[in-house]
Amino acid sequence: MKQVVQNYKSGELTVLDVPVPGCKAGGVLVRSAYSLISTGTELMKVSEAGMSMLGKARSRPDQVAKVMQSVATNGVPATYRKVMGKLDSYTPLGYSLCGVVEQVGAGIDEVKVGDLVACAGNEHALHAELNWVPKNLFTPVPDGLAPRHAAFGTVGSIALQGVRQGEPQLGEVALVIGLGLIGQLVVQLLAASGVRVVGADPDPVRCGLAERLGAAACGDPASAAVETAVAELTGGHGVDQVYLAAGGGSNQPVELAARLCRDRGRVVDIGKCRLDLPWNAYYEKELDVRFSRSYGPGRYDPEYELEGRDYPIGYVRWTERRNLACFLDLVARGRVDVEPLISRIADFDDAVETYQRLKDGELKAVAVLFRYPGEEKEAKAAGTPTVTVPAVNVQRSPALAAKAPLRLAFVGAGNYATSMLLPHLAQRDGVALWTVVTTTALSAANAQRKFGFAQATTDLDAVLDDKTIDAVFVVTRHSSHAELTRKALLAGKSVFVEKPLALTEDELSGVLAAVEESGNDRLQVGFNRRFAPLLQEAKERFGARSGPASLRYLVNAGRLQHGSWYLQQGTEGTRFAGEGGHFIDTASWLLDADPVSVYAVAPSGNEDLQVVLRYPDGSTATISYVTTGAPGFPKETLDLVADGKVLRLDDFVRASLYSDGAVGRKRWVSSRLPKARDKGQNAELAAFIKAVRTGGPMPVPLESLVATTAATLAVETGLACGAPVTLGRAR
Repeated sequence: MKQVVQNYKSGELTVLDVPVPGCKAGGVLVRSAYSLISTGTELMKVSEAGMSMLGKARSRPDQVAKVMQSVATNGVPATYRKVMGKLDSYTPLGYSLCGVVEQVGAGIDEVKVGDLVACAGNEHALHAELNWVPKNLFTPVPDGLAPRHAAFGTVGSIALQGVRQGEPQLGEVALVIGLGLIGQLVVQLLAASGVRVVGADPDPVRCGLAERLGAAACGDPASAAVETAVAELTGGHGVDQVYLAAGGGSNQPVELAARLCRDRGRVVDIGKCRLDLPWNAYYEKELDVRFSRSYGPGRYDPEYELEGRDYPIGYVRWTERRNLACFLDLVARGRVDVEPLISRIADFDDAVETYQRLKDGELKAVAVLFRYPGEEKEAKAAGTPTVTVPAVNVQRSPALAAKAPLRLAFVGAGNYATSMLLPHLAQRDGVALWTVVTTTALSAANAQRKFGFAQATTDLDAVLDDKTIDAVFVVTRHSSHAELTRKALLAGKSVFVEKPLALTEDELSGVLAAVEESGNDRLQVGFNRRFAPLLQEAKERFGARSGPASLRYLVNAGRLQHGSWYLQQGTEGTRFAGEGGHFIDTASWLLDADPVSVYAVAPSGNEDLQVVLRYPDGSTATISYVTTGAPGFPKETLDLVADGKVLRLDDFVRASLYSDGAVGRKRWVSSRLPKARDKGQNAELAAFIKAVRTGGPMPVPLESLVATTAATLAVETGLACGAPVTLGRAR
C-alpha cells in the first residue's frame, strides 16, 4: 500500500510503498476514503523538516533539552548516533480520516466489515491507504453524513474539547483569536451553543468566512475593529472567554486576550502560539488560563488509546472517542457546516505536490482533503458525476380562466415581498390582495395595513383550504420554499414562488411529485431578469444565432451584513444556492436552451465562484459570482458574443450591441437613469397574472424551471467532487 511520509532530517516528502498493517485484536483495519490535512499542525511539521539543524533546534527547544539530558547520561557519541538515527528516518503524517472497515479484529463487535468509520490519532489515522485503528480511536459515521465531511472528525474533536474547556454559557460573548481550520470550527461550535462570537485574524478572507459561519463580527487584531465589536457586544465589560487558536511566535494573541477579556474571564489555549503571559494584565483581572489537550480525555494514555480501556461515563463524560462521535453528530444534524471550509480535494497520488504548494503559499487553504484511489475507482465506474434533471410527467388538468378580481394570497411578507412584489400588485387592476400569511401576527398586520390585504392570518392551512383564492405567492425563507410550493400545488392553487424552488434534489422531486399527483403545473419561479425590458430589447436586436455563443456574466454580489439569515447555510443553503438560479436562468434564456453540464470552482475560504455551463449547441456561459469586489462597481454586467456580434449589459441601466456585418459596423446603445433600473419584476408579475386569469400557459415552461434548479444544485455537487457534473435527463 501507499503512505505519505517525510524524512525529518532532509525534509524529503514522498509517497512510499509500505506493507499493509496487520489487523490486531482490539481494533479494525480501515481503508481510507478521505483524510484531512491539518493546515496548522502538519504544515508546521513539514516546514520544520526543511530547516537547517540550527533552525530545527530553535523551533523545538523542548527536544534540545532532551538531547542535553541524553548527553549528560549517555555521552556525546551515543547521543549523536541516536539523534541522527531518529532524524534520518521516515515519519508519518496525518491524524484525521474517514474510511471503510476492511477487517475486524478480535474483541470488536460494534462495527462490521463495510461500515463507514471516522478515525483519529497521529499513529493510526495516517495519510495511508490502510490503517489499523484501535477501539477508542474510531467511531461509526452517522447515516447520511458524507465521507469527506466525516474526515473532519479528529480536528473537530480538538475544537470541541477546546470549547468544553471554556465552559461557555448561553448568552455569553467569546473571542476566537486565529481563524484557521480549528478557529473556524470553534466559531461554529460556540455559535451552536448560544454564544456570540468575535473573531480575530489578519486574513480578511478568513474573517469573512467566519462571519458567514456564525461569528457576529471579525477583524484584523491590529486594527480597532475587534476591540470595537467586543465593546459593543459586551457593554464595555469584555468577553467571557478567549480561545487561542493561533500559531506562530508572536505574543500578540495572549496580550490581546488579556486586554479584551472581562474580569475573571477564561482564556483557553488550543493552538500552539507563544505564551509569554503579561503578569500584571493577567494578575489584575485574575484571568483563568486553561489548556485544551488535543481531542479530549484519554489522549496520550496508552491504556485508553491502545488497550481500549474506556473511562466510566459517570466520571469522565467526554472522552476523546465520545468527542469524536459528538462532533460527527453535530455535522450530521447541520449544527456545524464543514463544507465551506474545504478549499481543495486532491487525489492521494498528488500528495507531495499538494504539500509543496501549501508550504510555498501557492495554495492558500483552510482545509485540504486527500481522496483515495478506492473513491476514484467508484467515481470512474459511475462515470462523470451526474445530477438528474427530473422529467416533467403530468396529465395536466385544464386551466380555467379565473374570475375577476383575481384573489391572491401571500405566504411571507419580508423585505423582498414588500419592496419588489407587493407595490406592483397593489397598483394592478383586477387583482385583489386577499390574504397575507406570516409566522408572527404583527408582521401580518403590518402587511395588511400597508398594502390593503382583506385579511391577515398565521394559519397557512386556512389559506390553502380557501377555494376563493386563485394564486399563492411563496416569499418565505429558502428552506421552506419546496414544501410550501408542494402544498399549494396539491391544494389546486397557481403558485408563484421566489427563487430558489428547491435546495436539494429530493425537494425538487417532491415538488414534481405534487405536480404529477394533482395534475396542477401552474407554477412560476421568480426568475425575473428574463423579463427586464432593457434585456428583452437587447436580445431582440441581437437576433437569432447561427453558431455557438460565449456568455460571461459577472455578479458583484458583495458581502452580506452581519446577522443576515442568508448566512445560515446549515438550514438555508449556500448563498449561490439561494440566488444563483437568477443568473443561470438568464443565461439559458439568452441562449435559448437548458445546460447539459456544470463545472464549478471556488477560491479558498470565500464564497466567490466560477461556474461554467455548457449547452447542447456548444455554447458556454461563465458566471463569476464574487463577494470580494468593490461595492462601487455595478452589481451585474453581462457580455454575449456570437456570429460577429457582442451584446453588453451594464447593471440593467445600459445595453449596447456591436455588430460587424456586410453593410459595415453598427452600434446600438440604450441607457436609462440608474433610478429607473428595471430587473423585470413588474413584467414578470404581469405575465403571471395574465396566465392565471386567462388559463393560458405559464410564462416560463416548467421544464425550464426544473432544468435551472437542477443546474443550480449541480454547482454544489461540482464543488464537492472537483469535476464537471453532467445534467442527466430522467426518462
